[in-house]
Amino acid sequence: MMTTSRAKSVRWLGPTKSDHPARREFLRMGLTGFSGLSLAGVNQLRALAGTATGRSSEPTAVILVWLRGGCSHLDTFDPKPDAPAEYRGPFSPIDTCVPGMQLTELLPRLAQCADRYSLLRSVAHDAGGHPAGSLRVLGGDPAVADKTFPVFPDWMSVASYLRRDPERKLPNYIAVNPVDRYDGFVIAGPGYLGPAYEPFKVTGDPSHPNFEVPNIGLREVNQHARLDSRAHLKASLDRLRRDIDGNGLMTALDGFETQALSLLTSPEGAAAFDLTQEPDAVRERYGRNQWGQQCLMARRLVERGVDVVATEFDGTLCGRVQNWDDHAVNHHVFDALEFRAPFFDQAVSALIEDVYARGLDRRVLVVVTGEFGRTPRISYVASSGEGVASAPAGTVQPGRDHWPRANTMLFAGGGIRTGQVIGATDARGEDPIHRRVTPDDFLATIYQHLGIDYQHVAIPNFAGRPIPIVSDGHAIPELRAVS
Repeated sequence: MMTTSRAKSVRWLGPTKSDHPARREFLRMGLTGFSGLSLAGVNQLRALAGTATGRSSEPTAVILVWLRGGCSHLDTFDPKPDAPAEYRGPFSPIDTCVPGMQLTELLPRLAQCADRYSLLRSVAHDAGGHPAGSLRVLGGDPAVADKTFPVFPDWMSVASYLRRDPERKLPNYIAVNPVDRYDGFVIAGPGYLGPAYEPFKVTGDPSHPNFEVPNIGLREVNQHARLDSRAHLKASLDRLRRDIDGNGLMTALDGFETQALSLLTSPEGAAAFDLTQEPDAVRERYGRNQWGQQCLMARRLVERGVDVVATEFDGTLCGRVQNWDDHAVNHHVFDALEFRAPFFDQAVSALIEDVYARGLDRRVLVVVTGEFGRTPRISYVASSGEGVASAPAGTVQPGRDHWPRANTMLFAGGGIRTGQVIGATDARGEDPIHRRVTPDDFLATIYQHLGIDYQHVAIPNFAGRPIPIVSDGHAIPELRAVS
């Protein structure tokens, strides 16, 4: 049976019981916003979710690079060259610039900058499906079974809730190629926080010459005029509504509408997403492809004050089934990794190096992970179809299956001590044998970096019951910012 209990001593950060009827009525009525923009409507809903504190004195931020489907740890960050042939795979280990740290030959650029990140090789849990594994890692959901929608909010939404500031010109949580779905399942989202804390979503391929983010930065004078006219009309109506507003709701909504309007009209908002402002050499360094330009946009956004940027690596750069789920029925696992590795290696290494080169490394933490690793023992199954990294249907090919018992995460920046390997798996890469950590520990580490008191903060669920944001985790001491 699924439970939403996370009993511990916590501080409740949410609306009082007397607020609930007003919130329900507000949601029942709905809000269309003066301009019909989804962001404006979303921001309006935030006024009813309560006010929380926990903002860090430093403007810390996190960039999440999400590998949807789960990356093979043995073939990337945790090579096992001495394992039996049915485990080790074809890729040779290579030395990095950090003595004793090895990666596989697929990642030569990351090997060259290994002194600027740390590898956590001992992450483990027991949620083996893509939805359950994703909900566990991103939100700490204890359920083992897959579920269609999240109940617990993911850490990105929690950060958005706790660190929101209507005075910002940019939203504090932006998803560039959102982390949100796996087939028919929703693998991340605000859960009981409600839709007000979903990210501002940027979709499409930012490497495309005609790419642009809709509803950002009006370019024509007549568009500004029409918007001003509608804004003045709305202001007149709001003054009337404010006269009869007994709980201050309209005052709160003003700030959220202002942020949405700012995105539409401010040159700063438009510039944040405009990759053409970057020198060609920088864009080339990241890679003129979707993943590279997603990472470049993420850097631009945190540089301009966004707290959380999540970006998902999937699509055609992954191979035939467009994700990292390298079952033999989907992909020839080694062909798939060899195909996507150059794009991954270039994009992530460029992001890490750029964060340091631009002086963002003290406050911006870069995290690279998926929901789990892959089975150390190689399986052989007939392909379900021909395509990039997959043989014709019926051809038996190698694959690796789901493996939540071991995974590697990469952490860069954030003021942490880098150039280290934390934890270890056994000789076959099956289980942690040193410093086993859980997704709750991962979440606590993220919250600690963001200045959020994960040990005492709770947020009300649908029933108004306070739920801790971390149930049984502790920030990983090796990943604490050094003074």
